[in-house]
Amino acid sequence: MHIDEAQRLVDEWIQTHGVRYFSELTNMAVLTEEVGELARVMARRFGDQSFKEGEFPNLEEEMADVLWVLICLANQTGVDLTDAFRKSVEKKTNRDKDRHKNNPKLK
Repeated sequence: MHIDEAQRLVDEWIQTHGVRYFSELTNMAVLTEEVGELARVMARRFGDQSFKEGEFPNLEEEMADVLWVLICLANQTGVDLTDAFRKSVEKKTNRDKDRHKNNPKLK
C-alpha cells in the first residue's frame, strides 16, 4: 500500500465508521499517547525493563496505531504525506549525506 492509499483508506474509515475526525489537538494528544505505548513496548522488549505478568506486547500494533493517528492528523490538516516524506528524504540526503559516514561513533 502506498502512503496516499493509506491516507484515503483512513479518511474513508473515518467518514464511514468514525462519524468525524477528532479535533487536531485531541489527535495530537492521542498521537502522544500512542507513541508512549510504543515506547513502553520498546523499553521492555529491547531495553532493561521487563513485561508484567499477563502483558502481551505487540510492537506491530503499536506502530500501526501511531501511523493511524499521524495519518488522521495529516488528513485533517491537508498534508500530503507522500510529498512531505519525499521532501524529508531529500532534505536529510542533502544535509547528512556525509555526516554519518564521518561519525566515528558509528564505526
